[in-house]
Amino acid sequence: MSLQAKVITFLQEAKVLTYCTVVDDQPHCAPCYFSFLEEDGQYYLLFKSSEETQHIQEALINPKVAGSVLPNRKMEVSSNQGVQFKGKFILEEEERMKLKKAYYAKFSYARAVPGEVWAIELIETKMTDNTLGFGKKLKWVKNN
Repeated sequence: MSLQAKVITFLQEAKVLTYCTVVDDQPHCAPCYFSFLEEDGQYYLLFKSSEETQHIQEALINPKVAGSVLPNRKMEVSSNQGVQFKGKFILEEEERMKLKKAYYAKFSYARAVPGEVWAIELIETKMTDNTLGFGKKLKWVKNN
């Protein structure tokens, strides 16, 4: 089952995600500029950040993360949209390098931004889209 076109379009247009980690029963959230990438039938949220940050250090300890993506603009309730997600922080070096290459192919200017490229593989999404009717939810879960 593929991620629905409406969710993909939303994620391609959005600019900022907030993702959350939990280590030692202590939650932490961080906003990051991101890009959406579909690669080999998998869906990823890619972003740059320093390995020294709390959100990266915690994702390296516990790669199960969750978060949300909101639109780039203020919206009325009737047109409210947003995506909640669960994902897996990519730790395997070979996979990270492949995604980093794809990220820079799409966003070559990002080479000038300090930090490392990190990736979250989407495992589950739930999009609220009031443009389809109040409280309408579009759900997706990765097959495995």
